[in-house]
Formats: sequence, structure tokens, C-alpha cells
Amino acid sequence: MKLLALVDFNLVARHGGFGKASRVTGRPKATLSRRVAELEASLELRLFERGARLLKLTEEGRALFERTSQLFTELDETTAAIASGGREPRGKLRISAPLLFSQTAMGKLAADFALKYPEVRLEVTTEDRPVDMIEEAYDLVIRVNPEPDESLVGRVFLRDRLVIVANPGLTPPMDGSSVPAVVRGQVRQDESWNVKTPTSQSKIAVNPVLSLSSLVMVRDAVRKGVGAGRLPVSLVSHDLADGTLVHWGDVDGPEITLWALYPSRRLLSARVSAFLDFLRDAFPKGTPDELAAYVGR
Repeated sequence: MKLLALVDFNLVARHGGFGKASRVTGRPKATLSRRVAELEASLELRLFERGARLLKLTEEGRALFERTSQLFTELDETTAAIASGGREPRGKLRISAPLLFSQTAMGKLAADFALKYPEVRLEVTTEDRPVDMIEEAYDLVIRVNPEPDESLVGRVFLRDRLVIVANPGLTPPMDGSSVPAVVRGQVRQDESWNVKTPTSQSKIAVNPVLSLSSLVMVRDAVRKGVGAGRLPVSLVSHDLADGTLVHWGDVDGPEITLWALYPSRRLLSARVSAFLDFLRDAFPKGTPDELAAYVGR
């Protein structure tokens, strides 16, 4: 497979036809047609459906275009960055971020990043599922306590911890009795929380009275006094400081780590590198207090 044939295929696919690609790029239409035909012959695949007035990518052609267009875009951006001394990141940056971080911090982060790097087209999607970065064309993902993945590398940029909190009017349970609780998602009826304080460790039996789909919703319900909640301390630190909520103890379990991950088999682009540096500058210590202060009320 010849590189020039792939380049010409991308030109035709991007512009939607041989004629338009020829007019925009100044390359002869016959050359573009010949190169694409050579590529189809070498792959033994039809990449375009050719009609009298319509040129349409086949399923195989679309897959090839999606995989190779980003590579050529990165090559163009790399050569442009080298030619300009690499001063300014530019181009599209696709990021996937978890729900809670997106609801509390990502809007402000994205706006500040866009103001600092106006040549970068930032696109952020929110989902808690483990996305396939290569198949779904993400440049960077933010994940909470991700499973080890040999195809990804990255860094921890924030740490948090879970705490048990409640409205001051809700009495902590005594003698093993259960406490009404607001939970995220589904919970077993025999669910219990392992709690530690500076002087003790214990279990709290919970009676889930509300099941909600986001931790922001859980916090708001806990504020109203309907039940206790298990929440990240960064999300409730302001409430604890002003007495809206009280601290019953820390959850006895692993700490929460937020990772910024990217594919190891691709060179780190200037856009991704700029965003990683931006996260480091926003949270230099990576503590829950920094996140709470950044988010504000």
C-alpha cells in the first residue's frame, strides 16, 4: 500500500468527490482517480460506491477513512507545529470524563482551557462506562480508579475520599440499628457501610430510602434530611464547613483516584500534552480541598 494513495483517498473522502477534491487541492482529477483505484486494487476492496452524480464511501471505505484521517491530521499538525516552533496547540481534542467530575468541574475547566488555547477545538462527552479510546477516537479519558490497561498510560491528577454525612437533624444509629440512607444506583437491603473515625471503626446498617442516579442528586437529598449519604469529601466540604451537613466518619476503603489516560501506542500530541499540563496547573497538589476550592459553590 502506497502512502500517496492513502493521502489521495483521504482527500477524495474528505471533500466528497474527485472533482471537488481536485478543485480544492489543485491536484489533477485523473491522478486522484488513478490513485484511489490503485488503493482499491491493492486492498482488494471497493472503497467508494460510484454513481452517475454521487460518490459514497462503502462501509470498508468509511472505516479506513476514520482510522487514517486522524493520523494524517496529526501529521499535518505535527509538521505545522515544528514549522512554527511548536508554540501553539491546535486542532480537535476529544475527551471522555465521568459524570460527577463533569457536573462539578469540567465545564469550568473546559472554558478556561478554551480561553487559553483558542486554536484547540475541545469536545467533551460525559459517561462512566470504560470507553474504547481507539475505536471511539478519544484523545484522552478521565476515569476514577480505572482497571489496569496495557494499551493506556497516564497519570493521577486528583485524589479524594468517601465520607458518611447527614443533615444535623438526623441522629447517628445506636446499638446496630439501621439508618435511612440515600444511595446511588441499586443497593442490597442488607447493605452496610464500613466507617472509621480517629478513635474507632464500625459498621452502619443502612435502609435505602432513596436510590438516585448521580452523586450530586444524593448530596442534595441528604441536605434535606431524608437520609445519610456516602459521598466524596470534595463534594460536601463546603457543607461540612458551614454546618449544613455533619461528618459521621470516613468510609473504610481505598482512596478515590482520578486518572488522565491516553493511548500509549500514539505519540503524545501537543493538544493532549497541553491539557495534561493544564490539569496539573489547576490541581498542583491533587487534593480534595483543591477540587472543592476550584468548584466552589
